[in-house]
Amino acid sequence: MSFTLQKRLKIRLKKLFLIVIGLYVMIGSALYFFQEKLMFFPTTLEQDFKYQFDYPFEELFLKPEVDVTINAVHFKAKNPKGVILYFHGNAGDLSRWGNITTYFVEKNYDVLVMDYRTYGKSIGKLSEATFYKDAQFCYDYLLKHYSEKDITLYGRSLGTGIASYLASKNKSKQLVLETPYFSILDVAKHRFPIFPVKQLLKYHFPTFQYLPKVRCPITIIHGTEDGVVPYASAKKLEDLKLENLNFVTVKGGGHNDLINYEAYQSTIHDCLK
Repeated sequence: MSFTLQKRLKIRLKKLFLIVIGLYVMIGSALYFFQEKLMFFPTTLEQDFKYQFDYPFEELFLKPEVDVTINAVHFKAKNPKGVILYFHGNAGDLSRWGNITTYFVEKNYDVLVMDYRTYGKSIGKLSEATFYKDAQFCYDYLLKHYSEKDITLYGRSLGTGIASYLASKNKSKQLVLETPYFSILDVAKHRFPIFPVKQLLKYHFPTFQYLPKVRCPITIIHGTEDGVVPYASAKKLEDLKLENLNFVTVKGGGHNDLINYEAYQSTIHDCLK
């Protein structure tokens, strides 16, 4: 190889190296500065939007602090066995999640489901701390109308970390987690293994830290083919070896279709009977 050819090759390799480094820094910066847009997918609703559901409900506008409004829907069953405080996933708004939660109203449970800040009609600045604060505010609202022993906490996907936190701070009847994660950090490491996500993430939702502090029964339901929250992440929660934890595996189940599986249906039946 001639000296001139070697020189050209070195220049090209140097340029390629600089391009790779530039892309790495650019993607890492995007993960830090735009992580809310990468993690949360809210849809917004006009404040005068009218919900339409098949069951009786009351629309609530809760005020945990000044300049913050939490929109929630409170379904009322005819002869309720209790109430479920439901924390939904990271996409959509109450016009979608309200319909999803009527599954539990059909089982004679009242349901309170809230929209997080920036979702639907809810207003306020988003942070991990405000997720927890607003959840506790909704819990306190229910305590004015129900006995604490009648409150079931239910989290789905993103909402599992929030529900777990709330269960660790209160004395609810039970905690049900659908497609939970060990932590958001754990999921991020799975998706972005070459980046220092621990230093980049503003949101951690460490479910694994909260569950050991929960004293009520815990039920986890997760599908083996979940393409959003890896099954392995949830299995780490079972490895905590908690005596009050029941881990249910839905073979073949994905992230959004567990309701179609008998394993899910029978588990929910047992939880709510």
